[in-house]
Amino acid sequence: MRLWRRAPWAMRVGAGILALHLAAALFGPALAGWGPAQMGAGPPLSGPSWAHPFGIDQLGRDVFSRVLHGARVVLVLSLSGTALGVAVGAVIGLLSGLAGGWIDDLVQRALEILISIPFLVLALIAMVAVGPILSGQPVTVIGVVALIYAPRVARIARAAAQEIATRDFVTMARLRGDGALTIMWREILPNARGVLLVEFSLRASYAPVLIGSLGFLGFGLRPPPPEWGLMMAENRALLIVTPWAVLGPGLALSSLVVGLNLFTDGLARMLGRHADFGAAG
Repeated sequence: MRLWRRAPWAMRVGAGILALHLAAALFGPALAGWGPAQMGAGPPLSGPSWAHPFGIDQLGRDVFSRVLHGARVVLVLSLSGTALGVAVGAVIGLLSGLAGGWIDDLVQRALEILISIPFLVLALIAMVAVGPILSGQPVTVIGVVALIYAPRVARIARAAAQEIATRDFVTMARLRGDGALTIMWREILPNARGVLLVEFSLRASYAPVLIGSLGFLGFGLRPPPPEWGLMMAENRALLIVTPWAVLGPGLALSSLVVGLNLFTDGLARMLGRHADFGAAG
């Protein structure tokens, strides 16, 4: 409670927004009046009403119910992909910074090649490379998010490892004969947790946009899962006829991103590290 009182206002607001999205992910499907793919909820393309706050799409599905069901899809994909990317990037970066020498140089050149490719272009290349059978599967989307984030997290983890490796307790561990993996796990990782936590929060705030962009472009999940980017793509041709079919998932996605950004900004301030939200890559 004392820690919460010292939290910046941005973190409190962001936490409140995230709590709403988490509640929607946990309890939304039970509260939704219709299934995510259930047709016949009302006249197709009808506007908002008390029974259908976001109206009905062209297939007769309740948009509000689909948005509630989509909260779980978006959060699971975003958090899973970010966690995998941070885990892989942290291991690569910490070991690279600890090893130094030609190993570090080789790893950094490989990371620079991946980072030099715009993240959306790299994501599209990865989706095309896995083939039509695997593309559009949830596990593939998670893997693509991890592929995008791992090199960027690795650069941050490497810088942290290089700074921590100069401290006395790391020198003592080396004199004891501890191996690189042992030093990374016992000495480097506990002292880099704050940086990695901020990196996780920062990357998680961009993951919904990346996943939504893939869905909107037709390279994300295949229908009928109610992923918000896919929902906007399905109804974009009818934006003038039934705008809420697009605005509903759009507002859900934007509010989630805002909440994650505010929470990350507050977390970074509490941990004494400024998060640069202007650099999505």
